[in-house]
Amino acid sequence: MRYPIVIEPGTATTAWGVVVPDLPGCFSAADTLDEAMVQAEDAITGWIEAALDDGQAIPSPSSVEELRAAHPEFEGWTWALVKVDPAMLDDTLERVNISLPRRVLHRLDARAKSTGETRSGFIARMAIEGRDQPSHA
Repeated sequence: MRYPIVIEPGTATTAWGVVVPDLPGCFSAADTLDEAMVQAEDAITGWIEAALDDGQAIPSPSSVEELRAAHPEFEGWTWALVKVDPAMLDDTLERVNISLPRRVLHRLDARAKSTGETRSGFIARMAIEGRDQPSHA
């Protein structure tokens, strides 16, 4: 699927601004047009992941023509499409096979049990909460 974006031209002193009209509050900016396109993709992915984590519905992409007609404030801006992998919207369960040292698996199971979760549920919640840094406590 492809989400339309609208890009405000940058200058020597201002960044290129990007707005994703179908995703309220989704925007980004960059110093060059190429960077703006990449940043838009990252912004869309982050917006969708946050919305899914919050249980919100994800709006379907509109056509550029519909958005141009509905948003005259973007007159003179550049329209483009950003591809989004539909798999990121898929909550179908998928079995995975991972290898962990026994001591790590024991610790994982103990933490899952202490929270009343299954191993899979615990891992999924930790991934969603975004704990990128290990705890050294």
